[in-house]
Amino acid sequence: MTTIVLGDQPLSFKQYESISLGNCKLSLGSLAEARIVASRSFLEAKSAKSERPIYGVNTGFGSLCNVEISPDKLGQLQTNLVRSHACGAGDYVRNEIVRLMIALKVQSFAVGVSGIRLVVVQELINLYNSGVLPVIYEQGSLGASGDLAPLAHMSLPLLGEGFLWWNGNKVTTQTFLSRSPVQPWVPCELASKEGLALLNGTQFMSAHGMYAMIHGQKLDYLSDKIAALSTVAHDGRIEAFTSGVHATRPQWGQIKTAARIYGWLDVCPTMHGEKLHVQDPYSFRCVPQVHGASKNALRHAIEVIDIEVNAATDNPVVLKAEDAIISAGNFHGQPLALVLDYTALALHEYGSISERRTYQLISGRRNLPPFLVKNPGLNSGLMIAQYTAAGIVSQNKQYCTPASADSIESSNGQEDHVSMGANAATKLVKVLDNLYTILGIELLNASQALYLREVRPSGELEALLDEFRMVCTVIDEDEFMQPKIESATEFLKSQAFSSDALLLRNN
Repeated sequence: MTTIVLGDQPLSFKQYESISLGNCKLSLGSLAEARIVASRSFLEAKSAKSERPIYGVNTGFGSLCNVEISPDKLGQLQTNLVRSHACGAGDYVRNEIVRLMIALKVQSFAVGVSGIRLVVVQELINLYNSGVLPVIYEQGSLGASGDLAPLAHMSLPLLGEGFLWWNGNKVTTQTFLSRSPVQPWVPCELASKEGLALLNGTQFMSAHGMYAMIHGQKLDYLSDKIAALSTVAHDGRIEAFTSGVHATRPQWGQIKTAARIYGWLDVCPTMHGEKLHVQDPYSFRCVPQVHGASKNALRHAIEVIDIEVNAATDNPVVLKAEDAIISAGNFHGQPLALVLDYTALALHEYGSISERRTYQLISGRRNLPPFLVKNPGLNSGLMIAQYTAAGIVSQNKQYCTPASADSIESSNGQEDHVSMGANAATKLVKVLDNLYTILGIELLNASQALYLREVRPSGELEALLDEFRMVCTVIDEDEFMQPKIESATEFLKSQAFSSDALLLRNN
């Protein structure tokens, strides 16, 4: 198993994917270690000689910031913080995102401004490397003051408390530590500021965002490829994808989409034959414009999230260069909240136009039977598969209501504007999950249409079709369709992340 080093340099999307899947071990880079040690040493020296209270070090939290805490209670203060803030509710956060949360929290500490001890950071890495994962809940964060409740649940096992996922079962941390043949981490007694450092930060939002960027780029690539396959299945025209058209409107995403699809279509002989129709419906002809706009949105979201996952987002900030410990607002999730909201909208659009292509394929035009089945009437074919796609698209529209437009005052008015980015994060993943199903239904329809037209694509589209038909066969008469839709969805989820899918960085 490979080891990914955190904190010394930015990671690639393939590395983040490996972290999310648990296919690696984590370690801390030597440069990151040095920064963490220096930060803690400065905080201890500064707080020892300071005559004024320092927020989060020797004061209460939130609206209790004016309550000073005696020196002998500073560790208890931090432990109490973690316990009291573990107020999660709702569904469990999926394991892939929990793994990313742990790794991104370590990366935040690696910036060297959090004032946490190296031993606590190392125990967090040991927690990841153990293979067991904290039980974290989707609800509880306002996306400002940090993702407090989710990060508290992430941190509880470091204290020997909370719950873990162990061999698929939810157990107490104490149960795991008492039964494990080796003790993968030693429960910590927190020192000054450390509970606040663990809880203050945007790692719940940014882990969801990174997860969405990995899958979003993959889904963008699959959307382009399935749209190209559907164009062949619909006996579409190639001219709308030629480079000259898009050079006249040089939107980056539009040009990239058109070039991809043209490359896949150009090698298909059927695309160069005479066509009776002079143009295709928008859902085919305008794929570069629609998919391209979503690419532009994803590209910007990647830039924002890429900065965030390598940033320090807790409070206060320990700035040795300025000889100061400063209380500020890097925990506020507004940069993430906005891009998570419109990433959901961008991903939704891939599904919206995909369902329209499915609708066109089952319409009984272009020498295809209605609902893509022999003997329509006796057979309903793929009629209701389109209903399913339409219902899911409608649900995604509902998920696209912006969470970041809302704010509710908290902590007795001290925290009077919050981002609600955590809600944007969780609904974004729901849109993403739904998109896999919508595209799976389109792929099912495209495969069936090509079978009925007795046409085969060429090159990469042919390879995709052959691979798909190995897990999802064509039909000649009505069958139980839910297993086919599920197989189509799982087929797309199983596709490896390709470097061809990258929209920003070549790594």
